[in-house]
Amino acid sequence: MGTLYLDRKNLELRHEGKHLCLYENGTKSGTVPIGLIDRVVIRGAVTLTSGTIGALTEEGIVLVLLSGRHGKHMATVLGRPQGDAWRRIGQYRWYHDAGYRSRWARLLVLLKLRAQHRMLTRALQERPDCRRPLTDAQDKLLQLIGKVQALPAEAAALPTLRGLEGAGAAAHFGALQSLFPPALGFTGRNRRPPRDPVNAVLSLAYTLLHFEAIAACHAGGLDPYIGFYHEPAYNRESLAADLIEPLRAHIDDWVWRLFADRALREDHFTRSGDTCLLGKTGRERFYSAFEIRCRPLRRLLRRQVYGIATRLKDDHDANGSAAA
Repeated sequence: MGTLYLDRKNLELRHEGKHLCLYENGTKSGTVPIGLIDRVVIRGAVTLTSGTIGALTEEGIVLVLLSGRHGKHMATVLGRPQGDAWRRIGQYRWYHDAGYRSRWARLLVLLKLRAQHRMLTRALQERPDCRRPLTDAQDKLLQLIGKVQALPAEAAALPTLRGLEGAGAAAHFGALQSLFPPALGFTGRNRRPPRDPVNAVLSLAYTLLHFEAIAACHAGGLDPYIGFYHEPAYNRESLAADLIEPLRAHIDDWVWRLFADRALREDHFTRSGDTCLLGKTGRERFYSAFEIRCRPLRRLLRRQVYGIATRLKDDHDANGSAAA
């Protein structure tokens, strides 16, 4: 099962029998068996009929829509969710359990800091010329890991954990910038809009990974809007944001290698004012590489959601037995 990326103008996607068919200016240009697809990512002006959208959701195929210019996530169309309402009821109960949220958040921040440390350790093996910034960041991350471990699991204050996570991100990206050529202009994380090629790719990759987390929550019967580390906010899928935090370093490492291997180059990007945009050729390379990199992360997200759902079921069964 794979992903169908549609990122060209004047395309129409139709559902015909057991196939998805692509039409350009009214002429069929391609056919994909619907059984080989479990998600469709559309960027820009692609036409779909309501019947095609209905067929996609009926087949359990997830549809994500990105804006044409900046690749901003506009909408996600999901099929029928997993039907166990008790999972969501249990999830809401866990949100109001301060001890559970503390344990979850402490583990999440630990996993993220450790992933960042491992990423910089691998980078140091390949880039000994960047030893000073990489080792300084590693030392800082180890200090932060120690501070998080010293916090009581049941009573770790969320603001304290967010502060330690933020310090880790600052150290991580401070070291990461030394790995990229100065011509790319990458001096740290920026977004809305991204101002350099590295941030343009990071933003698109994070957006697609966030979508994968939403889809995993939906398939597992969880509410993607109710997280335990990220506070609920209007139109923010907080649980999806929770789930991808430990995976961000995997994306950072992958993006570095895209540029290091010259799979993406500066001439694949254009600039419009303060905004850096990934061009058509660059996006084609990005999508094919991302699909390969995302497969293990997609499986990991599904396992994480399944683990949460299983614990919610066990918790409900135990409480139900006790009540009986």
